[in-house]
Amino acid sequence: MLAAGLLVPVAAAAGTGASASIQFFENLPAELERGALAQPSKIVASDGSLIATLYEENRQPVTLDQVSENMTDALIAIEDDAFYEHGGVDLQGIISAAISNISSDTTRGASTITQQYVNNVLIDASMRTGGDITFSGQKTLGDKLREAKLAIAVEKELSKDEILAGYLNIVPFTGNTYGVQAASKYFFNVEAKDLNIQQAALLAGVVNGPTFYSPELYPERSLERRNLVIGRMLETGKITQEEYDAAVASDLGLNITPVLNGCVGAEQAPYFCDYVTHLVLNDPAYGETREDRENLLYRGGLTIKTTLDARAQAAAQTAVNETANRETTDAAVGHSMVSLQPGTGNILVMAQNTRFMPGETAGDSVLNFNVDQYAGGDPNKPVGGLGGYQPGSTFKPFVVAAWLEDGRSLNAMVDGSKKKYEQGETWEASCLPGGEYVLPDEEGYEPQNYGDINYGNYTVLEGLAQSYNTVTMYTAKEVDLCKPFEIASKLGVHDGKSASGEYTPLQVQPSALIGGGSEVAPMSMATAFAALGAEGLTCEPRALTEVTAVDGSTFPVPQPECEQVIPKELARGVNYATQEVMERGSGQLLEFGDIPMAGKTGTNDARSQTWFVGYNSAMATASWVGNWKENSTSLSALRIGGRVYEEIDGAFVAAPSWARYMQQIQGSYQPEPFADPPSNMLVQRPLQPSPNQPTPQPTAPGQPLNNNGFQQFVPAPPAGNTLPVTPPDNSGNNGNGNGNGNGGGNG
Repeated sequence: MLAAGLLVPVAAAAGTGASASIQFFENLPAELERGALAQPSKIVASDGSLIATLYEENRQPVTLDQVSENMTDALIAIEDDAFYEHGGVDLQGIISAAISNISSDTTRGASTITQQYVNNVLIDASMRTGGDITFSGQKTLGDKLREAKLAIAVEKELSKDEILAGYLNIVPFTGNTYGVQAASKYFFNVEAKDLNIQQAALLAGVVNGPTFYSPELYPERSLERRNLVIGRMLETGKITQEEYDAAVASDLGLNITPVLNGCVGAEQAPYFCDYVTHLVLNDPAYGETREDRENLLYRGGLTIKTTLDARAQAAAQTAVNETANRETTDAAVGHSMVSLQPGTGNILVMAQNTRFMPGETAGDSVLNFNVDQYAGGDPNKPVGGLGGYQPGSTFKPFVVAAWLEDGRSLNAMVDGSKKKYEQGETWEASCLPGGEYVLPDEEGYEPQNYGDINYGNYTVLEGLAQSYNTVTMYTAKEVDLCKPFEIASKLGVHDGKSASGEYTPLQVQPSALIGGGSEVAPMSMATAFAALGAEGLTCEPRALTEVTAVDGSTFPVPQPECEQVIPKELARGVNYATQEVMERGSGQLLEFGDIPMAGKTGTNDARSQTWFVGYNSAMATASWVGNWKENSTSLSALRIGGRVYEEIDGAFVAAPSWARYMQQIQGSYQPEPFADPPSNMLVQRPLQPSPNQPTPQPTAPGQPLNNNGFQQFVPAPPAGNTLPVTPPDNSGNNGNGNGNGNGGGNG
């Protein structure tokens, strides 16, 4: 009441009646609502190592005993030397400042530390609710009265030390550096408890004008202000003359150490960081609206623990950089790698050869090459992805799966001769209208093997190992055309640009069997091959393991979500076939360590997208190298790691990069040996001609077939599960889209 009474004449001098002034003062709020202070959120890897810090305000709250006495002495000396004597308001200072401001053009201030604390709390509340706040705005008399009343209320509620600690944690020191601890680390890279006299004085001087007294922007002005604070410390008896002399003789002593903000400043895995932020911002568990979720993510001080394996991530990023470094690689060439853990869906690695940076500079991109455009095909849930690429021959294992599901054998002989499918040719296709697919192309469709050679009779196993398109097309013609696509969908393959509210399966058409047609994200392919590694158990990709708030409360995170989608025996049969790719196909020459491994290379018809997917029971990795800016333009004649490849497929770049990665993490992931498939999937069966088709002549054992000089062998009946090994055909294969825009696949 004494404060109110003394303030009335001030208000009256401004032209307000005394009774109105008293009423105005009494109507002001008498309680300060203090919300939780904004704190940075952290995204960390599975081992706790930092991925990135996200913040609107870089703040690291500390208790008063964690702050140097030099700091508290400096602040009180320059801002409020009567802090421990007054009741929240320095009445004499306010009256003097108010009269001076009314009677002249000056703008004196007389706020106590308590009033400044109140002011910063009000600013913080406005920032949380989206208010427009500046730190240089002039206050009206009403503002000062409101501040004074709230300061009196705060003094009744909190002790002096609590107020001082609150002020030191809330006050800004730069545009986004708040609180004494963050400021100490930023300006000097020291803890707040270790600030010396001159460092403390500089910070105490900066709070009066974070921009005006910025030691970075205006070092001379900042030095003058710092020395003024040191002088006040001497006047108030907080330091000796000797300490004063030494302090003012020192330079600013800056050691600027910023905390890099967001995924742009990530310590590791920036694209995984971006993917995680999208997951949080898309999930209503973190707030009812997107604005609420952004506020929590950037101001809520969350600790977001993820599935990322920091060691494997470093190895993958090294392999990607060594293969397609942005400095020696054409800007249109992208290279990415993503690894998943079979049986859990945990994302272990997400690497990319571009710099996570917005803008048009070559080598910069904020688009994630590894993921879809939208989560679950929901256009309201973007995940920052480019959306995928034609998968090439990496789709062929699903054709083999359909063949085996139909009760057939890997060692059945099939007709791999060159054949043109004319307009009107039909395939059984139970999922399409009328139960069949009818070839619409007037020019027909004539899939070719790479180099237009290697036509003949082969086992299905040999056809996959050597990636013969004609063998794949024959096997698909013998079964329901929809089956490979249905199996792929069950395992996790879908259109990476799905935007209808759910995932869209790949378009059912013959050319897509060898990798043309729809575009698939690397994480989608890794999911499917991880499911094969887990013997048919498909798991949703998973990035979050624990999300904790500063108060210790937790938020729900997705648990492993897995489903047995194909029989184990079927998966074992496909795994047996894809192991042959590594034994005698395009993966034979890869040096990846002495562990069980299966895989498949892939290249689209335009040679603009190349792949290798390698997997076992412990890890599945999709390695992609492609033209991400002009998807229809070949990689040939483009620099990749300083080298130009006249001919390129999945075995040339994507696969060796994967092998480098595997070499670096040997011993980290120990897989179980692949289980044997049922014996009926391995029996040798003679060629069964299609109706109305002449019986082809079998290929003679040892007959030279390959353009690289190797011989191809018709495999003998298997002894147990061991098949004869033949030299690899590393030439790859080439599909022929015949102008229908659907592109074929390549080995």
